[in-house]
Amino acid sequence: MNTDQHADYTLLIKIGLNSFSYAVAGQGRLLAIKENLELTELGQPSDGNKMLAADYNQHIVSIPHTGFTIVPASLFNPEKVADFARFLDVKRNEKVFSQPLDADNQVIFKANTTLVDLVAEKFGINSIVFAPKGWIKLTAANNPADNEIYVNVEGNNVEFLNFKGDKLRFYNSFEFMIPDELAYFATLVATELQLQPGDITLVLSGAIAPEDENGIRLDRFFGKLKLNTMSALALSGQTASQEILTLTALSLCGSSEVI
Repeated sequence: MNTDQHADYTLLIKIGLNSFSYAVAGQGRLLAIKENLELTELGQPSDGNKMLAADYNQHIVSIPHTGFTIVPASLFNPEKVADFARFLDVKRNEKVFSQPLDADNQVIFKANTTLVDLVAEKFGINSIVFAPKGWIKLTAANNPADNEIYVNVEGNNVEFLNFKGDKLRFYNSFEFMIPDELAYFATLVATELQLQPGDITLVLSGAIAPEDENGIRLDRFFGKLKLNTMSALALSGQTASQEILTLTALSLCGSSEVI
């Protein structure tokens, strides 16, 4: 990419607990990507990551939440955000954000203050978004079936997503250590949704595939597994879309409000 034209592009950053990845997007295309960098690179980019210090038309940054609650838009009142935040048991080292998740829901989430301050200093507080928001928005736009459960794995964290009648029905995340625990949480979600495992299709993205140990374990309980082929950006082909789906889907997000 021509870095002289970076002002026309969007910088997407997905931060994890101990590392981060970033991408540059423009005109609906993925132009550059770097994955699994040390967090120190975010504050002081090395010569190999000068794109982090460039000027962009927009910065969109997702950070790991330490708790969240989803409130129906019909019940949400901006003046009552602090009341909703009480359900999150906010600690002194946490800050609270509020933003629309979709047309029907508002999400209120908290995150570590040190990480928030780092992002705010570099990119502005309004660049921060609820991490799964782009993934949720992209899925909603691709006609999800009621019996499809979308599964995204990053490290030891798994997220589950389900829609009913094109409306968000379920989102949650869990930590797991072994494939049996992943299968347990998947079964727990199926039970919560009152779906029979044999009738469910699991749509996989992130660090999971039907043929790896996690996928093989899930295949024992569920009717079908398949890779997620959606993408928010046109890719050049060097990276599988499902592996970077939640990063590229950030291009569909807006900003948060901090309270």
